[in-house]
Amino acid sequence: MKHLLRHVVFASLVAVPLFYAYTIFGGLPEVVPTHWNIDGKADGWGSRESIFLGPGIMAAVSLVTYLLLSNLHRFDPKRVGEENVPVFKNFALVNTALLSALSLVIVRMASGRGEDFSILTVISLFFVVFGLFMPHLKQNYFAGFRLPWTLESEANWEATHKIAGKFWVIGGVVQAVASLLLESRSAFIVFGVVTAAVTIIPAIYSYRMFRKQLLSN
Repeated sequence: MKHLLRHVVFASLVAVPLFYAYTIFGGLPEVVPTHWNIDGKADGWGSRESIFLGPGIMAAVSLVTYLLLSNLHRFDPKRVGEENVPVFKNFALVNTALLSALSLVIVRMASGRGEDFSILTVISLFFVVFGLFMPHLKQNYFAGFRLPWTLESEANWEATHKIAGKFWVIGGVVQAVASLLLESRSAFIVFGVVTAAVTIIPAIYSYRMFRKQLLSN
């Protein structure tokens, strides 16, 4: 029953953007925007039927991601990730919710009712959510900072993901605020810089911890 409820929630989340696109389809002009540049201006166009393209792609991505995250432990050659099963399954649903939110924003922008910053704002939430999940991830070969020294040392893995989680949450908040307060191009620059920082800094921390342990032995 629990598995069935999870599948029903997943299907409902995926269906919402498609249903929204269906409800506004009749009032759309014959040509709608399908792509936006770094300044948030439409630079690609298509027929109004293309309003279903974004939700369709996101639905496919959601399905693949949901199935993959829900079954990652089955592909783990050493079964070291079985402790992550509840974490992965919960994240699979949260990830679906975020992808559906992103899909809704894309549909709204295509209809001419969205804001330029909306896509970056939603993407920033991915960083916040994954940052919250990071400290709960146990060693595995599929998600997290899968570096030679984190996979070799459980202590290194836990310490790295504890600090990485904080960086990702803070970084995601900074990205979201920037997307709300800055013009589109500046928000993209902040987004890129923050993404690099939250990726590189925990990796350096992890390597320094590895080196320190290596020299002490």
